[in-house]
Amino acid sequence: MAGGGDSNRAIVFALGANFAIAVAKGVAAFVTGSSAMLAETVHSMADCGNQLLLLLGLRQSRLPASPDYPLGHGKEIYFWSFLVAVMLFSVGGMYSAYEGIHKLQHPEALDGGKLWWAVGVLVFAIIAESVSMRACLQEVNKARGDRSLWRWFRESRQAELVVIFGEDLAALFGLVLALLAVLATIVTGNPLWDALGTLAIGVLLIVVAVFVAIEVKAMLIGQSVDPLLQSQIRAFYEGRAEIDKVISLITLQLGNEVMVSVQASMRQVELATVMLEDISQVERDLKVQFPTVRWSFFEPEIAR
Repeated sequence: MAGGGDSNRAIVFALGANFAIAVAKGVAAFVTGSSAMLAETVHSMADCGNQLLLLLGLRQSRLPASPDYPLGHGKEIYFWSFLVAVMLFSVGGMYSAYEGIHKLQHPEALDGGKLWWAVGVLVFAIIAESVSMRACLQEVNKARGDRSLWRWFRESRQAELVVIFGEDLAALFGLVLALLAVLATIVTGNPLWDALGTLAIGVLLIVVAVFVAIEVKAMLIGQSVDPLLQSQIRAFYEGRAEIDKVISLITLQLGNEVMVSVQASMRQVELATVMLEDISQVERDLKVQFPTVRWSFFEPEIAR
C-alpha cells in the first residue's frame, strides 16, 4: 500500500533549522552589510513563518466533519500550503530579486574582512539546512517508494510535504549561491558578485515557488489520490470474489483522508440481503487495508 511520510516531523525539523539559521544570518548581515546575506535572512525568516502556517493548516485539517463541511476540513491544508507558496514567491523571491537589482544599480563597497563572518555563518547554515533536508528526504522516501523524486513531486498528494521539500531544496541551493557570491566578492573585491548572488537567489526562489504553487493548486481544485494508491485500490476491488467487474472508480484526496466511489457488477444478485452483505464486507475490508479511506460509496450493478 502506498505510504505517507510524517509531515509534522519534517516541518518541525525545518522550523528549528530555519530559526537558528535566520538568527545567525541576521547577525552576519548586520556586521558585513552583505545584500546576499540580508536576502538570505529575509528568506529564512519567511520560511519560519511558512512552517508555522503549515502546522496551523495541519491542525485545521483535522477538524471533524460538520453539516456545513460533510467531508471534513482535510482540504484546508491545501489552502495554507498554497499561501506558503505565494509567500515564498513574494517575500522570498521577489524581495531577493529586487534587492539584487538595486545593488546592481547602486553598488556599495563591502569590508572584505567582515565578509568572513558571512562565510562562517553560511557554512553553519548549509550544515543546519542539510540536517533539515535529510529529515525531509527520510519522510519523502517513505512516501515515494521506488519512484524518482521528480515523479513523486508531481504525483504526491501531501501538499505540506511537497512545500517543505521545495523550501528545503531552495534554501540549500540558495545558501550555496550566497556562499559562492560572498567568496567571489572576497577574492575579487568587487561587490557586483554579491549583487549577482542576491539576484540568483531571488530567481531560484521564484522558480521553486511557481512549481510548488502549480502542484498545490491542482490539489486545491480537487485531485484523485496518488496514482500508485489509485492502482492499488482498483486492484483491491478487481481481486474481490464478490465483484464480477469494476465499471468505474472515482477517488478524491481530502487532505490526509480519501473518498472512494465505485460502480461494480456483483456476482451474487439473487438475494438483495446477500448482495448488501457482500458490499458491506468489501467496504469494511477496504478501510482495513487502506486506513486513509474515510468515505466509501458503492453503486452495485447486476453482472451480465
